Amino acid sequence: MPTTRDVLTPEALSMLQTIARCGSFAAAARALNLVPSALTYRVRQLEESLDVLLFDRRSRQARPTAAGQELMNEGQRILAELEAVAQRVRRVATGWESEFTIAVDSLIDPTTLMELCGAFLEPKPPTRLRLRDEVLSGTLQALVSGQADLALGVSMEASTLPHGVQFAPLGQLPFVFAIAPHHPLAAHAEPVPDELIRQYRAVAVADSTPQGRGLTVGLLAGQDVFTVPTMPAKLQAQLRGLGVGFLPEPLVRPYLAAGRLVTREVQRPPRISQVGYAWRRGGADSPATSGHDPSATEGSPRTGRALQWWLKQLRSPATRAALLCHPGRQTHLGVESIP
Repeated sequence: MPTTRDVLTPEALSMLQTIARCGSFAAAARALNLVPSALTYRVRQLEESLDVLLFDRRSRQARPTAAGQELMNEGQRILAELEAVAQRVRRVATGWESEFTIAVDSLIDPTTLMELCGAFLEPKPPTRLRLRDEVLSGTLQALVSGQADLALGVSMEASTLPHGVQFAPLGQLPFVFAIAPHHPLAAHAEPVPDELIRQYRAVAVADSTPQGRGLTVGLLAGQDVFTVPTMPAKLQAQLRGLGVGFLPEPLVRPYLAAGRLVTREVQRPPRISQVGYAWRRGGADSPATSGHDPSATEGSPRTGRALQWWLKQLRSPATRAALLCHPGRQTHLGVESIP
């Protein structure tokens, strides 16, 4: 009988993912260009080797059992690690990453980010650039899990820096308690007590981390919550009076000037978030530290050239301020071209 090592191959793990995605053995067989009997045989080989049932066959759909779901979860992680190994091998050979992924928190200014992306892509480097939206602790988690090479907008109040990850600050981001002028709280005397705020719905941005329940910031116990996926969505909800909450001051500044939002002092201390960026250590001997100078590792032989370029741009105070929409945002960032 085949051993577990013989049957638990990357191809087998990918096959299980296809079955779960397609929802049936017949559809998965078509997607894999196999006859259904061949696909069923391969799955049975896996089940016999592991001595578990991977799919519930009592209906026409292929539903993973608890054991099957656990194998697919671990299989997805293993396949991602294998791809990461392949990318590292290609990086050693060429110096360029085949793909460079940036996890971007919704606090980051999209206009500035796109200017940087344009400067990176203009000379057509041999690296595919990919952005992924993240929120709160999900931004750093995407980096730690290997799904991103650089994390922009890491909130240090929301994250514990793990071993092997380096961090540098972008700056401080002040938040203000903002509400629509027609909201009942707009007419209340300042400072507004928490007991009164608790009576009204809050708008919260959902943490994008897939592990656990994620982080909650600024909510009161027992308060009704309207959860949205991004900071821009939270802004739009509060403009419509669908709830209240804290928003980044630079983001709401034009809406305050236009009278579409008003701020109110609350009894809690002012909220100021320490925001930065993080990347995995690539050959540096120095430990990861808050506020570490990225120039110390950007030239490491094990640091890909795409990461080197981005770290170099992020050393500019103007770029860091612009990414947080700080006052005095410069149109020209002075980004350097790829050599």
